[in-house]
Amino acid sequence: MKNILLVSLLVAAVLSSALGVVYTRHQQRELFIQLQALRAERDRLNIEWGKLQLEQSTWGTHVRIERVARKRLRMEPPEFRDIVVVKHD
Repeated sequence: MKNILLVSLLVAAVLSSALGVVYTRHQQRELFIQLQALRAERDRLNIEWGKLQLEQSTWGTHVRIERVARKRLRMEPPEFRDIVVVKHD
């Protein structure tokens, strides 16, 4: 009777341990898939960030700003005679 109880407990312990291993492996696989998806998202965002930085540097060049100021705002540089230099001592 004692042996049957001991064997039953050992079988239950082995089965619960096996189920724990299966569950842990499944969870590990799901987390690995999520990690791969997050890495792909990170790479996509890094590429987009690089493109946006390039676009920002293009939009902010002095030549472009001057062109927009002349065209849209109808701004012109002042004539030499209109420039006043203020000296401060």
